[in-house]
Amino acid sequence: MIPQQRQVLFLLVLLGVSGAASEPEQFSVVEEMERGSFVANVAKSLDLEVGELSDRGGMVSFKGNKEYLQLNRRTGDLLLREKLDREELCGTAEPCVLTFQILLENPFQIILAELRIQDINDHSPVFLETEMLLKIPESTLPGTVFLLESARDLDVGNNSIQNYILTPNSLFHIQIRDSNEGRKYPELVLDETLDREKQSEVTLILTAVDGGIPPRSGTAQVRVLVVDINDNAPVFAQSQYNIHIPENSSIGSKVVTVSATDLDAGNYGEISYTFLYPSENIRKTFHLKEKLGELYLRENVDFESIQSYIINVQAIDGGGLSAQCTVIVQVTDLNDNPPVLTISSLINPIPENSPETVVAVFRVSDLDSGENGKMVCFIQDDLPFALKPSIENFYTLVTEGALDREYKAEYNITITVMDLGSPRLKSEHNITVLISDVNDNAPVFSQTAYKLYLQENNSPALHIGRVSASDRDSGINAKVTYSLLPLETGELPLFSYISINSDNGHLYALRSLDYEAIQTFQFTVRAADGGSPSLSSQVLVQIVVQDENDNSPFVLYPLQNGTAPCNDLVPRTAEPGYLVTKVVAVDRDWGQNSWLFYQLLKSTDPSLFTLWAHNGEVRTARPISDKDAIKQRLVVLVKDNGQPSLSTMATLDVLLVDGFSEPYLQLPDASKEQVQTDSLTTYLVISLASISFLFLVSVFMFIAICLWKRKKNTTVINQITSNSSFPGHLVDVSRTGTLSQSYQYEVCLTSDSGTSEFKFLKPIISTLPTLEVNENSIENSALRNSFCFT
Repeated sequence: MIPQQRQVLFLLVLLGVSGAASEPEQFSVVEEMERGSFVANVAKSLDLEVGELSDRGGMVSFKGNKEYLQLNRRTGDLLLREKLDREELCGTAEPCVLTFQILLENPFQIILAELRIQDINDHSPVFLETEMLLKIPESTLPGTVFLLESARDLDVGNNSIQNYILTPNSLFHIQIRDSNEGRKYPELVLDETLDREKQSEVTLILTAVDGGIPPRSGTAQVRVLVVDINDNAPVFAQSQYNIHIPENSSIGSKVVTVSATDLDAGNYGEISYTFLYPSENIRKTFHLKEKLGELYLRENVDFESIQSYIINVQAIDGGGLSAQCTVIVQVTDLNDNPPVLTISSLINPIPENSPETVVAVFRVSDLDSGENGKMVCFIQDDLPFALKPSIENFYTLVTEGALDREYKAEYNITITVMDLGSPRLKSEHNITVLISDVNDNAPVFSQTAYKLYLQENNSPALHIGRVSASDRDSGINAKVTYSLLPLETGELPLFSYISINSDNGHLYALRSLDYEAIQTFQFTVRAADGGSPSLSSQVLVQIVVQDENDNSPFVLYPLQNGTAPCNDLVPRTAEPGYLVTKVVAVDRDWGQNSWLFYQLLKSTDPSLFTLWAHNGEVRTARPISDKDAIKQRLVVLVKDNGQPSLSTMATLDVLLVDGFSEPYLQLPDASKEQVQTDSLTTYLVISLASISFLFLVSVFMFIAICLWKRKKNTTVINQITSNSSFPGHLVDVSRTGTLSQSYQYEVCLTSDSGTSEFKFLKPIISTLPTLEVNENSIENSALRNSFCFT
């Protein structure tokens, strides 16, 4: 059984109906015209505009891949491709008509046409036997008719044989008999009684003349032998024999045996069998045994060439009398011809994303007949293509919808044509259909976003990374070009910082970047293909600048610019561990590059003071003695944790004092005025109460402001970053030594008998929030100390 596939069955009846829907265009040409001769103008015949044949890809198609005509698409002229011989193409058939089709595309159209080949008188009559022998008994009565072999002329119509002429004589004349096939046969008619004793043999010349202009002729000799009387003619058992033989019959096989009897005895009763008026084709195909009447095959018969043979057999006895019968041999068709597929038009490649498109136009044929000639045509099921039938066994191979080249770039299609004979024969034709690319895919980046790291202080034109995008299209549609899109805000001159190689997406830093100026920035890269119109996509690229240890620590306190003297006072009564001062430094670098360490590099008395390495606090290491110099100088080395490490030195001057007296501290005038009057005391009490009230209000406001600053810590850090040349993040004092707490010094005084004397000096670590400082504020305020008096 046929597999369940898409198939189209063409019935001959349906083809006949569809073919009759429109009358074919008629064209004619005379045979033997030279190659390139003009036949007709197809454009005028079909009422087509000039150039339409070329635009629609007009072509001519004959059955069996024959190329008799060629079509000039530019002029529309139909020309002979080769010299045509009507007798070779059609034999004796009249009229001689070749059917063909004119194929047009866009839209696809098949126009039926016929080419009628007109005969010219290019063949002379020819007798297959140049000599004919007749044996006529002398007792034959006048008026008796004797059959003669006819001549053969390949031309038809008026150019075929029209008359036979016999040389003048007194014994015979010629009469012409017309057959049902339209042929003319000569017959010899006896005019006078023959007398063997007077003339035993008569020689005549028979001339066949055709109707051409000028006429052509051919001759044969007729010998008449006068014999004794034979009064019984042979009689066939059947006047007609109907025989069927298959087309695959082997050479030498017997077809039929004809049989005739004669009542005469002796030589007059002996019968011999011969072909009567045999054609050349019958002589080549069959052999008749003269004595037995057996008919044999001399060569193979082919149903597709000749379907039947009509053979006239004559039986002649020894006296010259004869009889005839007809043998009709019908050739039976076998399924011995596979279907044939002929491609008329093939469009390859076809563009993707196109709707239903005609890929190929082809024709199928089978030389067999009946069920053997019926065909089915199909392709594979798993392909997005379909076969559509047309007239005259034409098919179109079309796409079922839009195709996607990125899914599949080519298709191998096998067109199978199978007949319905037994056994079934089939033919296969393979077509490779290529799908051409259309720009329907935008470039796609390998990542949804890119994050690239760059060390600060880089060299210009440094390669920092690349972005990559791919395009599923092919050719120019897949060529990706990269470009930078300008920033929307315009705050950063992007094109002076970054450039991109448009061919490979490599990114370069055009200038040296400073982490302290810019830590990160981002921009958009556009990837566009080379199609028309061009498709593109975008990706976000973030550049992260990595810190390098390129900034030395900066000392905030004590000031090192020498604008104002800075001496720290230490009472000689200070206990070991007494906080003398704190070296405050910052580093503009980030991370471990900004971690600071303090080292006491040089000191007047190394045993007197200790320096805490992580917070820069200077404390007394032992009790102060009277032998210690009043002025102590300490040189402190502040270094960061970078690789390599950078450092800065700071100098501290410390004064050892017995107490805070006038040489070291300007105090208010110690002399007191005398006790005022009572009214003055009253005013003083009122003023003191007012001041106390205002002080309490100020404390509450100060606490509120501190709480508010804690909540806005992030805002404060940002302000430091934007307003100061130092980073806004200050590390905790206990760990890094940066300034994070405010310091106050409390000076406590006692009053005795109207005189003032310093009793002690001690540092107070305030619990206030992180102090906002910068270089200018430190310079101006010199870390002002607050003093309280009692």
